[in-house]
Amino acid sequence: MKVTRRDLRIELMNQLYQYDLYQSDKLPFIPYFEIEEASAFYHQIIEQLKTIDQVIESNLYEYSLYRLSFLDRAIIRMATYELKFTDTEKQIVINEAVELTKIYSNLDDEKQHKFTNKVLDNIAKSLKG
Repeated sequence: MKVTRRDLRIELMNQLYQYDLYQSDKLPFIPYFEIEEASAFYHQIIEQLKTIDQVIESNLYEYSLYRLSFLDRAIIRMATYELKFTDTEKQIVINEAVELTKIYSNLDDEKQHKFTNKVLDNIAKSLKG
């Protein structure tokens, strides 16, 4: 079976979500990966988590990282890692994160994907300049 970038991102999103959920209860988390390639990305993200969170916090105006839902935080962390530490086209990273937000996180008002888009656009601009 061919693994797509979207499949990889969904796997990472799930693991980052669970990591954050376990951390909130101060429980140890041992990730389980169905997609082997996701393991390396996951560990790289966790190693850079403090830096990633600082980048996100500095681009959340009048908002806090920990006010975000666990799932939204996972999506934004994953995308911020890609924006900062990979050569993936910035627009692709943002579009994928927005699509994941639409699929997994949007409430009835459909505001969350717009919020995610704005935050990631601000991050991309701040990293570029």
